[in-house]
Amino acid sequence: MPVPAHPAAWPVGARLARCCVGASALAASLIVMGAAQAQVLRCTDPATGKVTYTDGSCSSGAAAREVEPRKTPEQIRQEREQAAEALERKQERLQTEAEQQRRDDAREARERRAQPRRDAAPDPSQSASCRNARRQLQEVTDTLGRGMVDEAVRLDAAQRQADQACLTPAQYLDAERARANRPAYATPYPAAPGYAQPYYAPPVVVVPPRPAPSRPTEITQCNVFRCYDRQGNIHPR
Repeated sequence: MPVPAHPAAWPVGARLARCCVGASALAASLIVMGAAQAQVLRCTDPATGKVTYTDGSCSSGAAAREVEPRKTPEQIRQEREQAAEALERKQERLQTEAEQQRRDDAREARERRAQPRRDAAPDPSQSASCRNARRQLQEVTDTLGRGMVDEAVRLDAAQRQADQACLTPAQYLDAERARANRPAYATPYPAAPGYAQPYYAPPVVVVPPRPAPSRPTEITQCNVFRCYDRQGNIHPR
């Protein structure tokens, strides 16, 4: 797996390991330097004025000045202890930061899972077009029973418009299948003499016999407005 070039793009564990290794190297170098620089002399060449530093002795004729006095074994031990303590504190701080980062990442992941899906389809039954279609359907329903010959056509058109506006594509397909299987509202008769268009015969009132008790109606499917039984009959919800 390729490793990103910039350390900021590294995983938290890799950044922690890198920082810890760097801190360890720094502490070790400080300890070594403390031992190596037990005494530092500043040497000045009287002829050229060139200045050099050494932990040994200056060359013959050079002016020597002590920059860092020789440290006692106790001072060296204290410096090593201080460097080790500094390294331990830095490692603890890095571990604390890494743990906090892991908690933050886990919290953000939970929040993302809890948010609703942005690409979820809206509910068509709550749309403005659905409310308008329902209102138009109610207006057509209120005019039924007044003897107008196009009642069935207007009612079917208003119902289709409401289905298209308020149902999902799958629900609308089910409604169309049920509509195709049910009997037509009315059957047009041939045109009467002198008329170019067919006409609808007036309804004949027939008093039906008392129906015999029947089994409970078996509902096969429902949509927002009504239900259909196995015989194709319509029932309000």
